[in-house]
Order: sequence, then structure tokens, then C-alpha cells
Amino acid sequence: MWDSDVGARNYDNRVLSGRHSVQTDKFEQRGQSWYAITDIPSDLLIQIGEISFHLHKCQLLSKSGRMNRIIHESREVVIKKVILNELPGGREAFELVAKFCYGAVVKLTATIITGLRCAAEYLEMTEDLEEGNLILKTEAFINYVVLSSWKDSISVLKSCEEFSPWAENLQIVRRCSESVAWKTSSDPKYVRWQYTGKHNNDSSPSRDEVLSDWWCEDVSVLRIDHFVRVITAIKVKGMKYELVGTAIMHYAMKWLPGMIKEGSSGSVEEGTGSSNGVAAGNRGGLHMIIAMNKGDHSSSPEGKRQRTIIESLISIIPPENDSVSCSFLLRLLRIATMVNVAPALVTELEKRVGMQLEEATMADLLIPSYNRSETMYDVDLVQRILEQFLIQEQMEISNPGREPMIRKSNDMNAKMRVAKLVDAYLSEVSRDKNLSLTKFHVLAEALPESARSCDDGIYRAIDQYLKAHPMLSEHERRRLCRAMDCQKLSKDACMHAAQNERLPLRVAVQVIFSEQIKISNTLAKDTGELHYQSITQNRKTLLEETPQSFRDGWAMAKKDIDTLKFDLETVKTKYVELQHEMESLQSKYDKVAKLKQQSTWSNGWKKLSKITKISTFENMGSGSQSNSEQLVKTPRRRRYSIS
Repeated sequence: MWDSDVGARNYDNRVLSGRHSVQTDKFEQRGQSWYAITDIPSDLLIQIGEISFHLHKCQLLSKSGRMNRIIHESREVVIKKVILNELPGGREAFELVAKFCYGAVVKLTATIITGLRCAAEYLEMTEDLEEGNLILKTEAFINYVVLSSWKDSISVLKSCEEFSPWAENLQIVRRCSESVAWKTSSDPKYVRWQYTGKHNNDSSPSRDEVLSDWWCEDVSVLRIDHFVRVITAIKVKGMKYELVGTAIMHYAMKWLPGMIKEGSSGSVEEGTGSSNGVAAGNRGGLHMIIAMNKGDHSSSPEGKRQRTIIESLISIIPPENDSVSCSFLLRLLRIATMVNVAPALVTELEKRVGMQLEEATMADLLIPSYNRSETMYDVDLVQRILEQFLIQEQMEISNPGREPMIRKSNDMNAKMRVAKLVDAYLSEVSRDKNLSLTKFHVLAEALPESARSCDDGIYRAIDQYLKAHPMLSEHERRRLCRAMDCQKLSKDACMHAAQNERLPLRVAVQVIFSEQIKISNTLAKDTGELHYQSITQNRKTLLEETPQSFRDGWAMAKKDIDTLKFDLETVKTKYVELQHEMESLQSKYDKVAKLKQQSTWSNGWKKLSKITKISTFENMGSGSQSNSEQLVKTPRRRRYSIS
């Protein structure tokens, strides 16, 4: 294909003798050896692994700078053997290099161009040695043929996986990634392409059949690091975040077992989850994963590969809320928990799920516990997701103008959907005998009371928990039932609760009492006699269907209520009496305080008079002792007389 005559040539001030140009297009393999079929015997042996090539020095030295340097730096007088085990592409690439050196026809294709370009770089086949050398020709093929074709760009990018870091250093990965990114955002009529996924490779689809996500299946064949490079370049080009998210979901379903729901036929679209358990993965992958120990799987080569993929995918998910579905995020979180992904990235996933929690299904929330916990499902993980939901909602309320990563629905409907989801989840996990009452109670009361207009769902969860935990004490059963508001139960739920012997007696009485209040309120609003009789009949039916033990309990409870009312009236009476006594004491205290104030003023005047008399006595200077004693004693008698 490329012919060149080789004569004497200077190389670093040395002259390489090319006796004659040896050209041939015939090569023969004999066992583990290759021979160039010419009339001139070979004088150089190239060893690559177990394969040897019997060639001629003049042909290699005329085109390879590395071969010139190896032979020049050799201490042997006549070197006859060169080992090239580090050659990129191995013997396949060197076979093409040898044919090129001998002037044979070499047909360049997208599948071989990467290895041939790296081998040419390794052998230093530059234009300084010969015009039209291999580096120039391979570069021209990449720039003018590969980068202009969609299929060739994908194929070359896929082949670069075997030639790291050579392909990276030669900018082949960068150029192909940018070429793919440009074509995804361009009009398909300007792209030379063939589908590798949704259409047959024999013919390109018509322009009318092209969908906006036509490129997602093709780029999913790449290795994760090259896929990240392509997606990053696509995002720079301004691709819609929904399409970027679609490509990420395609890739995850292709490379991560357990990402495709059972019965979804590999589709990206989400179906309604089954409430019977955890959805199975494709090819039984998820069943295999669940059966494995978390520590064993995370340290295995497959676990490390999955961890790398998940961490890379999390880093490139667009920040917009609807870029990927909530079900996809939950399945990604399931595998991330199993393969021990970095805690910061797991927290990021939990935050993303929390922002879209109202879109989730109960089956997606049933994430097995891989951390050797006693519980079958990871209830703590769901609790953290629910906390993120409430945090994001609070952030929306406090900062309504915030744009990035905001949930679309900021109304009560989102809370109500999440409440139903949590109630269904509790009904499922409450069957686990190892689920503690505290975890159940914390998760049940995480949402505000306004999130539930009806407490039938939480009642079912409580009933399921009581069935699975029959040994609970009376105090624990009462504590469990505090998560339920008896006044929010429907008529059917009240009928069931009134006959449910698993409930504490006091709770059953509260249910009956709340139903009676509802009936009374209905009677007060409805003046029709017929309606009154109907409600009375319903009340009789409710009371007749109540077990005898609950009737006896109701009678005792009513008696206790009457006793409490009497005690309350007694306490009120005593309180009034004490209040009167307190007022009387307060009045007496005020009088005593007033008299004490007046006595204080009298004592002051007495002291002032005494001081005056003593001063007069001292001024006299002399006097009898009896007179002084009389002066001193006189006030004392006067004080006694006053008192």
C-alpha cells in the first residue's frame, strides 16, 4: 500500500547501510514463527512473547527510530535478536508494522487503527526517517475517517480500553469522546453512522425513525472511564439533562446486575412494583447478590468493578430533579449499599431519593440489610431517606425561590403519597420478628399528623406487627398504638378494630368511643328520622358485633370514667375551698404588715428622743450618779408603760 525505496540514510551522524530495498507482500507462519518470503535471507529476529519474526534490518531501521537506537546502543558487534514484549498491540500490531515496512498492502480499519497508532509511536516511526511514515498515515486515518463516522468513533473508543495509557497520551480518547459528543447534539442527517443497538447494522435507519435518545444504547458499550468522558463532553455541549439521565440508566442496566426489574424486559421505563418482595434482577443477578455476604462481595473483583461503576455514575448524574427516576436511584442505592460505596456518595444518593420519594414504590424501598443487621430489611436507610424528604420540604418552604435540585410538588399531595408509601412499607417490614418496637414507632411518627387524612394504613401496619410479635406486654402494645389516631379510622377499620382482640382493651374502647362520637355528630347534623334510624341500626350492629369481653370491658371502663368524674368534681370543690382560705390568709397578712409598718415609725421616734436626752446629760459635765441613773431608768419605765 505504501512503497518506499531505502538507500543510505544519516541518523544521529551515523550512516545506516541499506544494502538493497527488500519488498514483499508474502509472509508465512511456521509454528510460532513468521517469515518474510524473499530471496534475501533474514538477518534480524524480533521476539514478542512466544512469537518470533524473521525479518531484515534494512527495512526496520529505515522506518523505526527505536530500532536504530536499540541496535546502536547494543554492545554486540552484530545484533541478531531484539525482544519487544512491551510493544502496544503485541504481535498483531507488529505484524501490520512489518507488512508496512516491507511495502505490503495494509488495510486500515477502525478495529486495528488504535493498536497500529500506538505501535508506531512506540517504534518512533516519524517523518524524520521517511516521508509518509506510519505515524502520519495512522493520524490521517483517525482524523479524516474515524472522527467523521459515528460507528468508527465508538469502535475506536472501545478499542482504546486495551491501550492505556498510550491511547490517552496520544489524545485518541479525547478526540473520539468529543467527536461522539458533537454527533449526539447534531442533526442526524449530518452524521455518518450506523446503529449498534436498536437497529440492524446492515443499514442506517431512515431520518424519520430517529429518536432523541438514539445514541444512548451505543455509548453504553464503553468502559466506565470512557463513558464518563463521553457524558462529560456531552453535558458541555448542552445536551438536555433528561437525555443524559436516560444514557446513565441505560449504562447501569447494562453493566450492573439487579438494575432491571423482573418482567420489565430491559426497558428503562419504570413499572409498578410488586408488594410481595424484592424485585429480582436480570439473569438472576440480584438473587446471587443478596445471597452473598456484603463484605465478601465488596472485596471481590466483581464487587470492586461494580463499586467503581456506581461511584462514577453518581458523580455524573445531572443535578436536575427529574434527570433519572426515583426507582432507578433506589435500585442504584441498593447495590451501592451492598458493595460498600463511599459514605459521602451514599448520602448523596439518599438525598436524591428523598427529593423524589413521592414517586417511589414500596417494592423499591424493600432494600435488604447487608450490614449483618438482625432485621431483614434496611429500615434505618429508609428512615434516613424520609428525613431527607422532610429536610428538602422544609428548605422549599423557607426558601421558595431556590432553583437547583428542588422537588416539583410542594403541596400536601406529596406528603400524603409518602405517608401511604410509608404505611405500606411498615405493613411489609412489620412481619419481621426482629424489627424493634422503637424502629417501627420512629418511622411511623416521622411524618406530621397532617400527612395522613386516614389512618387505616398505619392501623394495618400495627395489626401486622401485633401478629408477628404476640409476646408484647400491655405497655408495649399501648405504646405501639400511639402512632394511630382512632378518630381518623374509617368505618370498616373501626369495625375491624372493635373485634380485634390483639389490640389493648383501652384502645378498643377508644375506637368504639370515637365511632360513637362520629355517630352523634352525624345525628346532630341530620334531622331526618329515616337517617337517624339507619345510624342507630349501625350503632346497634357495631355494638352487637362487639365481643362480650369488650362489652364487659366497656362497662368497667364506663364505671371508671364515672369515678374519675366524681373525683374530679371533689378536687374542684377542694380547690375552691383552698382558694377562699388563701384569700382570708392574704387579708390577715396585709393587716399585720400594715401594723408592723406603723410600729417601725414609733420605734424610730423613741430612739431619736433617747439620743437627745443622752446628749443633754453629757453636756452637763457633772452630776450625781443617782441622777444619771434616774435619767437612764426613766425612759425604761416610760417604755414599759407604753408597751
